[in-house]
Amino acid sequence: MKKIWFLAGLLLSPLVDSAPVPVEIAEVQWRPFSTKIEALGSLQANESVTLSATVTETIRAIHFKDGQVVKANQVLVEMTSNEEHALLEEARSEYNEAKRQFDRVKSLEAKQLASLSLLDERTQLLEASEARLLATQSRLEERLIIAPFSGVVGLRDISVGALVKPGDEIVTLDDLTQMKLDISLPAVYLSTVQKGMAITATTPYINGESFSGEVSSIDSRIDTSTRAIRVRAILPNPKGKLLPGMLMTVNLTTPVVDQLLIPEASLVQEGFRQYVYVVAPADGVDKVNKQQVTTGARNNGEVVVMSGLNAGDRIVVHGILRLRDQSEIRILPANFSK
Repeated sequence: MKKIWFLAGLLLSPLVDSAPVPVEIAEVQWRPFSTKIEALGSLQANESVTLSATVTETIRAIHFKDGQVVKANQVLVEMTSNEEHALLEEARSEYNEAKRQFDRVKSLEAKQLASLSLLDERTQLLEASEARLLATQSRLEERLIIAPFSGVVGLRDISVGALVKPGDEIVTLDDLTQMKLDISLPAVYLSTVQKGMAITATTPYINGESFSGEVSSIDSRIDTSTRAIRVRAILPNPKGKLLPGMLMTVNLTTPVVDQLLIPEASLVQEGFRQYVYVVAPADGVDKVNKQQVTTGARNNGEVVVMSGLNAGDRIVVHGILRLRDQSEIRILPANFSK
């Protein structure tokens, strides 16, 4: 008896396998679509610099306190410069004398009471003394640490009387009026993210508050190891709550545009390639063609189709696992429920 049932099964199995596969389908359509992207980003100051010494000298005076807001061109640190001040007075005196001699000879030459060669000599002396004066002023300015822009200074680790050398760090300076938020996004969003796109961001360091800004620039290179691209957004920071180094969770919403959409459930992933089964009636029988597609952004169970399909194509959404290329199908009603 077991042999009879086994033989019967072999005879019936081709009939079962050849039966049309019941499937549910959907039509490829153009519909409004907006992508919501969530990513992580790191904050940095709008402008940031570590001020350091350019000469070997001792600190004479410090004109800032830890965390103080300073103005652009404000003197933060003075170094010992007695010799430079003396040289500056000497150079200024030489310049004034050269200028006086030049003016006197110039007036005499205008009255033809002095030769042109003497005027040329006085001109050269004036230019040389002016150059020495400017050089001395430059050496004196090297003894001053000046804020290049307005911002907030960090913690100082120096004291009056300390000897500093070129390259020694004096203090950090950050412009915190607005912050740069660097976001790492998969390169698949390269065609989606645009300058001016609005973003919102939150950070675990500040509970219950979100910060709004917009995308200001997109990097010109894709990271070859992560296949990600760096996007930079600007966040206003009028209250100074945001600080460099903070980790933020970022939400980007793309503008609503019409896109060619398919259900995410219709995709078949094989390695790095994606396929769908397209309904193709033939000789009164519904069959499917296995079609490779290129997809874009995804949102709420829908996928943007970049290539491989046209509007109006019918694709299989449910029943995919039993399908092969050229499989015969039986299309279930739209309101079918298992």
